[in-house]
Amino acid sequence: MAVLNRLQVEAEYEGQRIDNFLLRHFKGVPKTRIYRMLRTGEVRLDGARTRPEQRLVAGQWLRLPPVRVPEPQQIDSQERLGSATALVERIEQIYEANGLLAVNKPVGLAVHGGSGISLGLVEAFRASGQWGSSLDLVHRLDRETSGLLFLATKRSSLLNLHRQIQAGRFRKHYLALVKGAWKRAGLSSLCDPLVKVLHPGGERFVRLACEGEAGQAAMTQVKALSTWEHHQLGPLSLLECQPVTGRTHQIRVHLASSGFPIVGDPKYGDQVFNHQLQALIKVSRMFLHAWKASFDSELSRERVVAQPGSDWQKGQSRLGCPWTPRPAADTSDPPSTSTTL
Repeated sequence: MAVLNRLQVEAEYEGQRIDNFLLRHFKGVPKTRIYRMLRTGEVRLDGARTRPEQRLVAGQWLRLPPVRVPEPQQIDSQERLGSATALVERIEQIYEANGLLAVNKPVGLAVHGGSGISLGLVEAFRASGQWGSSLDLVHRLDRETSGLLFLATKRSSLLNLHRQIQAGRFRKHYLALVKGAWKRAGLSSLCDPLVKVLHPGGERFVRLACEGEAGQAAMTQVKALSTWEHHQLGPLSLLECQPVTGRTHQIRVHLASSGFPIVGDPKYGDQVFNHQLQALIKVSRMFLHAWKASFDSELSRERVVAQPGSDWQKGQSRLGCPWTPRPAADTSDPPSTSTTL
């Protein structure tokens, strides 16, 4: 049905672009219709025409035109709710406070739906109804990566964490099991700039920038937690990685380009080695896990840990890795310079 709205901008939405606000407010309405109503002046902000990039200020009044919002089929809604609830129930929720929710994402689960994926993690949590439809993704994880993922239940918390990310106050640490013996002592920095490329088949890749090529600055700090020799596979290393910048596939590309591809990486790894390893240990996954993070809350410095799941633990055990995670309480911010070999 067509609905005429006149509403006041709440403090929660201050600073948000008006086009993004409308896309959420009129869910299911085509983007072309949203931008046409902005272009033709159907949307008014305090009585004046507005542009898509204009940012909202708390207390302003929006006049919205009648828009026919598609009504989902009841059966589809019930099926989607059931799927979403089942998905949410099997995901470990680690932290919820100060407008933030942290979960331990399983390997193989996409963060967003699309391209043949009907329901991603974010859509499932929104559809479950426990946190409302305003739930937002703070940062991304590759589908092949497991571990710590943050969602914001309030826009103010989302903006606060984004500011901390830009200022380097939101710090993430990953576990990476790699092929090869990492012999560098203490903390090492991988600083090669990265570029995105599109292969002829349409698949997107990231690689190191060539000399004279303008790439995105990228830095990953790495230290060895354990290095050992497997009697069939040769040298292996378990690394702790902290991405100082947040480029796409940064850790995967930096490690592979340094001669230490992540075990099980389907895009940047050693595929012959991966097949050999999977046949040996009967575990099929990429061994990259978002392990812990630290950030500032209203009262203190928060530290959150997501322990690797049973598939990771099984693979690590069958490969003979001697390292085991520290207790959850021991979550120091920067990687230390000590190395356990």
